This record gives sequence, structure tokens and C-alpha cells, in this order.
Amino acid sequence: MTLQPLTRRDAAIYLTPLREGGSLPAVVEDTDGDLWVVKFRGAGQGPKALVAEIIVAGLAEHLGLPVPTLALVSLDETFGQGDRDPEILDILRGSHGVNVGMAYMDGAFNLDPVAVPEAITADFAARLVWLDAFVMNPDRSARNPNMMFWSERPWLIDHGAALFDHHDWSRVTPERTGRAFPMVEQHFLLGHAGGITDVDAEVVPTLTEDVLSGAVARVPDELLFDPTRPDPLVGSDGAAGAAELRARYVDYLVRRLEGQRAWATEADAARRRRADAPPLPLKARR
Repeated sequence: MTLQPLTRRDAAIYLTPLREGGSLPAVVEDTDGDLWVVKFRGAGQGPKALVAEIIVAGLAEHLGLPVPTLALVSLDETFGQGDRDPEILDILRGSHGVNVGMAYMDGAFNLDPVAVPEAITADFAARLVWLDAFVMNPDRSARNPNMMFWSERPWLIDHGAALFDHHDWSRVTPERTGRAFPMVEQHFLLGHAGGITDVDAEVVPTLTEDVLSGAVARVPDELLFDPTRPDPLVGSDGAAGAAELRARYVDYLVRRLEGQRAWATEADAARRRRADAPPLPLKARR
């Protein structure tokens, strides 16, 4: 499949913060009247969390995993300045320019596989575990599953913590790139997944360099490299510009798919261990 470029929107009204998220995203209305859950570049995780959001959402789309529509939402210097919350004001003042919005899903609720078991198939769970191991996403635990149920299907949200190697490219060696991802043991859907090595054999040939480049290409220059901004992470690591940083992401993803892929083998071993484990006694489930 060919990923479509992200549309650009202009923020008009700050409606309400979503305090469940550590980065304090908010529901924002744009100038066309559409609603977005916006994650801000001025939040604690910085612009690289937004880069991860875009790249991982593109990979999920390629794997047939539902993600809400994303858009690039721009804030001008006057946006939200009437808010009286100093924490919100601080974030907004650091978020002028491009941010990332996720289409607001009215009526969506946190997914509980026990409540809607028909929503989670073994193939869906295996693809999701595989993806999260590939991009090293720690935010899919039972405590923090980052999955919503809306329009009779599950949706994946909040991938800002993935690709954490990109916070310090200087430490990324070939050995580090190909390493396993032990946190997969805590994956929310590990016990629901079918064979992860089967998914690996199916999807890796489809994730060509062109596909990976397409996922990275949707990240705008402003989030990768903007020497006029004070963001400490934008344009870091000695890169000469946005094109060089994009190439670095693509090379990293290509290399992670090469060879034996210890992270996929370990994910499937974790799945088998979960399946073989005796059920918890009732008092331990409460």
C-alpha cells in the first residue's frame, strides 16, 4: 500500500486537556471545525515523540492495523494564550508551529478484550505484538494498553515512546539495533496472539526499503530539523539536515529487519511461555 501524505490543519480553539496522558495532549478544533487530539512538541517528550507517532502509525497502516487519521496541526503564537493553567501555557508556548493531531473518535473507550473478545483475533494480536517488538514500543502493557474501541473495532493510539534509540543516535551500533526487546513479556495482547514468527515470515518481505522510506517521508522537515528553533532534540546528533535524519531512520529500520531478528524470535518465545504458564489463582487476579 502507498501511504498518503499527512494533511495540514490550523488550530483554532483549545477545547480540553486530556490529563490521562503524561504529555498532556488536548482536544483541539481546527479552522475547518474538525476535532483532533493533538500531541504537542512542547511537551516533556519533545518533538521526537511526534516523529515516532508518525512513523509507527504508517507502519501499522501497512500491516493492516487500525490507527486514527493523523494530521499536522499548526499553532500560531496566540493559540490558547487565554488559558489560566500555567502547565498548559508552558506547553503551548513551546509548541508554536507543527504538531501532530489524531482524529477525535467521539464515544471511543479503552479496549478491554474481556468485554469485547470478538474484537481481538489471534492474527490481530500477533501482528500488534510483532509491530511493538519491531519498534520497541513499551507502552502496550495491561496498565497502559493504548488501545481504544470505536466503530466496532480496536484502534491503536500513542506511539510516542517507540523508537527510543532515536533519542541518542550516537549509541546506535549494529548490535544494539538488532537486539531483542524484553519488555514484550509485558505486552497487553501477548496471551491472545497467534504465532509471531509466522507473522514475521509474512510481513518482513513486504516491508521493503521503499515502504519504510514512505513511512518516514510523512514526517515534516519542521519536526526533524529546524535550526531556528530552541528545541534541544530537533536537529541534534550532528545531522546536516532533515534529509540526512530521514535516511538515518530508514537505515535503522532496514537494519532492524535484517538477519535472524532476535526480537521476533524472543517475542514468540515469550508468547509460548505465557501460553504454558498456569492460570493465576483467583485472589491474585483481583
